Amino acid sequence: MAEKKEDQKEKKEIEIPENLKNIVKEIEELKVVDLAKLVKVLEEKFDISAQAPMMAAPVAAGAASAGAAAEEEKTAFDLVLKNPGASKIAVIKIVKEITGKGLKEAKDLVDASEKEPQTLMQGAKKEEAEETKKKLEEAGATVEIK
Repeated sequence: MAEKKEDQKEKKEIEIPENLKNIVKEIEELKVVDLAKLVKVLEEKFDISAQAPMMAAPVAAGAASAGAAAEEEKTAFDLVLKNPGASKIAVIKIVKEITGKGLKEAKDLVDASEKEPQTLMQGAKKEEAEETKKKLEEAGATVEIK
């Protein structure tokens, strides 16, 4: 994994203004789940969208791309905890392990899943998401892969 980060750094040399270097450094150190939460907070706070604007395309090209999208297989999956079940302690331990959060943060996340589903992993590979889902279900949790 360290090799991937080095490859990415070599490919993308972006000049960062001096006044933004600390912010960029902190963002680089965030976990994927926390980064996704940050994006949502910024979108809501500033009433913006992080998605690239869509350009108007000819109807024929739109139909062709829709057919191509249907043929593509999904490669990134989100793992959503819907309910921790009866054995919350075991679920908290697994959540702590997969998210890298502290015990309190993992417990808060599991507790919050009782009220509304909580995303534990975003953009995970299918095998990784299924393996984690299996662990959580064995602990008694209700989990969904999207």
